[in-house]
Amino acid sequence: MKTVSFTQMKDGTREDYELLREAEKPHLAMTPERILRELRAQGEETLPGYKITRLEHGLQAATRARREGADVDWIVAALLHDIGDGLAPQNHDRFAAEILRPFLREEVCWVVEHHGIFQMHYYAHHYGWDRDARERFRDHPCFQSCADFCERWDQASFDPGYDSDPLESFEPLVREVFARKAYDDEVTRPGLVTGLPPVA
Repeated sequence: MKTVSFTQMKDGTREDYELLREAEKPHLAMTPERILRELRAQGEETLPGYKITRLEHGLQAATRARREGADVDWIVAALLHDIGDGLAPQNHDRFAAEILRPFLREEVCWVVEHHGIFQMHYYAHHYGWDRDARERFRDHPCFQSCADFCERWDQASFDPGYDSDPLESFEPLVREVFARKAYDDEVTRPGLVTGLPPVA
């Protein structure tokens, strides 16, 4: 395989950087496969103390979203919202949001980015923490979307008896999302807030 001529980026030529751009295309195209591989790995190990794996948690959340009529952005966000648990446990929410940000609506990414602090509503008081820390975002247009995401799909998805759809059923959606043009305003739709679908 041909390589660049430089050993410091500042010495690279246009030819070097054109070579890298071409070499990067197959790598970018494989992003959904790397995402799915990470999800599968979450099915092989879990955080201690939980009744289900991290993969099952994501599958339950995504299944709930799909069964409530959510669109592809919400479903993929529900599936991947905790994908950062393994590599970034202290800021897994922001980690996941940055993976999704180039490819999903701004509203959905905001929800993923903030779901950690919103989830604290359910448990923080048991540790002597502020369970209402999410109130600092009360005036944000996505506040209710995040509160609903946590109530309907996230906090409810730790049930070993829940009949989740299999990962294979979500794979086409993951591939669809990560095939989108990154940071396309038609995709990210800045400022648009639609909320979750109404509960049937």
